[in-house]
Amino acid sequence: MDIIADTNIFLAIALNEPEKEQIIQLTSGVNVIAPEILPYEIGNALSAMIKRKQITYDEAWSAQKTATSIPVRLVGVDIQQSLIIAIDYNIYAYDAYFFRCAIYLNKPLMTLDKRLQKVADKFNIQVLTRKFLPIQKLVKTLPKS
Repeated sequence: MDIIADTNIFLAIALNEPEKEQIIQLTSGVNVIAPEILPYEIGNALSAMIKRKQITYDEAWSAQKTATSIPVRLVGVDIQQSLIIAIDYNIYAYDAYFFRCAIYLNKPLMTLDKRLQKVADKFNIQVLTRKFLPIQKLVKTLPKS
């Protein structure tokens, strides 16, 4: 099985969040895929957490090393199509890259972000939620704007 994993999945593992063990169990034997911007988004998230004093520099460095050691296939996405998604659905371009990846590859999305789960429904993307239950249909087509 292949899944598209959102950045928060990698960060949950790297930062030892409560979902870590369940994520590891559910992704064992699964091919994890993400847009090629993943390492940059991880770096951005960690630097933001340092600015907000949620983690220290050493914690961020350790988390970055852990997150980038997780096996993942990074794939390119159509930036223009992603930007259309971002604008039409009022989401960040970073999030739209994950949607575009799931749409293009016709794979489910694993995310901990409830807002993204709601937007994914508009695309008929199967989402593995916080409880990791498939709650939506497989990707079929881009919705008309």
